[in-house]
Amino acid sequence: MDQYEQLQAASDSLNNRRNFLKGTLLFSAGAMLNLNSSLLAAQPTVASSQAAQTVGTGRSKVSFTAGKDRRDMITKVLEPWKDEIQKGIQGKQVIIKPNFVGTDNLLCATHPDAVRALLDFLKPMNPGKIIIGESSASQNTMPAFENYGYMSLEKEYDVTCQDFNTHSGTPYWIVDGNLRPVGIQIISEFMDPKNYFISMTRLKTHNTVIATMGLKNIVMGCPLNAGRNSSYKRTMHGASSRWLHYNMFLVAQKVRPQFTILDGLEGMEGSGPMNGTPVEHGVALAGTDVMAVDSIGAQLMDVPLENLGYLNYCADAGLGIIDRAKIDIIGQAKPTDHVIKYELAGNIEEQLQWKEPLQGEELQRRGFGGGRRRA
Repeated sequence: MDQYEQLQAASDSLNNRRNFLKGTLLFSAGAMLNLNSSLLAAQPTVASSQAAQTVGTGRSKVSFTAGKDRRDMITKVLEPWKDEIQKGIQGKQVIIKPNFVGTDNLLCATHPDAVRALLDFLKPMNPGKIIIGESSASQNTMPAFENYGYMSLEKEYDVTCQDFNTHSGTPYWIVDGNLRPVGIQIISEFMDPKNYFISMTRLKTHNTVIATMGLKNIVMGCPLNAGRNSSYKRTMHGASSRWLHYNMFLVAQKVRPQFTILDGLEGMEGSGPMNGTPVEHGVALAGTDVMAVDSIGAQLMDVPLENLGYLNYCADAGLGIIDRAKIDIIGQAKPTDHVIKYELAGNIEEQLQWKEPLQGEELQRRGFGGGRRRA
């Protein structure tokens, strides 16, 4: 068996759950970037213990509640995880990763009261000086901390707000619009196994990959945005939504949160991630398996799970569980009783092109399929 056949076989083994994914060129590209998956798994990641637990048990748990008080709901979904979180943060630097994207629209951002509820919960555990770290798409994140009321948290709690776009990066490989390996810089904190990351965001729609939830908050927050010519978040997008789905999968193999909280008191629908409209939803959910949390989050937004490419790729690779038959809900409320259909971005048909194979003409434009390959 030649090298290409070996790579193709490895690719197919990741996708036995969906026939339309088998044999795609993107998975072949991923195999080339991560040829020895055993070596990748052996490297320390910020979520290695969580990943082992998820894959080992074959089931995941998600705590869920409904209500009208943000801080109360966040507290309720955290309580079942108290012992696990307290054990997990021992000897670690706790980092809360909110979701800002922009710097002047609170609807697109993690509400500071959600973070207050989390800090109140963590305080008795003596976690040390907690970092609230974000790397906005607008490069300079500090105006967001100021505009969204986060700076007062530094006075109320033992925390520091940090613009991760000013920090150093670690090299990582994804694919560009021509399916060729391209290097990016991952903010070093995300690659350090001594850090304990908590992903915290609201339920939101997105204009490229349909929805923003816990996993996307981390994998798109970790690429460094050091300026116009060094925005690796932009590099992640590649040529279209197809590339963003896949590059998020590539990054998620190395970077995932240890804990995830979704604040759905007020969600955002429409042309996200920055300019949508509010949805009064009144839900909150949390868990150690970011994949399972996002699966239930998609259910609450009435977003078909099969449309979320990055979640399906990650689930096929064993990075977490999205099958709701294998997710146990903790709490009295049932997610199925609190589903609201979020209005999606107007370009939804374009976003779903990731599900279709690359066509011959497009392959030739990108240097494949018999045409002359451009240097």
